[in-house]
Amino acid sequence: MEEMEVPMDHLHEKINEEAEAEKERWILYVALSTAFVAVLAAIAGLLGGHHVNEALIDQIRSSDQWSFYQAKAIKSDITSSADHILQSLSTRPVPEQDQQKVARYEKEKQEIRNKAEEYERSSEMHLKRHVTLAKSVTLFQIAIAIAAVSIITKKRLLWVGSLLMAAIGLIFLILGMISIV
Repeated sequence: MEEMEVPMDHLHEKINEEAEAEKERWILYVALSTAFVAVLAAIAGLLGGHHVNEALIDQIRSSDQWSFYQAKAIKSDITSSADHILQSLSTRPVPEQDQQKVARYEKEKQEIRNKAEEYERSSEMHLKRHVTLAKSVTLFQIAIAIAAVSIITKKRLLWVGSLLMAAIGLIFLILGMISIV
């Protein structure tokens, strides 16, 4: 009896094709991870932009309060100076109404100063968060670039490096969101 021959050449080619496809499957994972990192970069950029805008708005509010403070100080000084001039020209005492005005101006100045300093602190806090989030965006962008190079050079180790950069970027994103840094 003669043995039946099974065509193995076709099967051998199919196995080689599948092996090649499996080798290149990691590129799909690189593409997916890069898309995910791009989303994180967009989120970090959006949050960073928000915090820089808030920092500018609070700085403007602080400036407005300091201008208001100066206006109150000028009013207080004018009233006080006028009283001193009138008192030195005559023997009459400083009117009670003017003394109350000066006291009110001094109290208002302190309240305005406190508000201005609060806006300054808020502006600084927003700016620190913006800087932290900007670091996150930078690390994400570097991770995306390294991932692209890993595909071009077909070096998986570069992809691992890009994932490491993305992980560090994620840490900065979380720190920027919870405002520790």
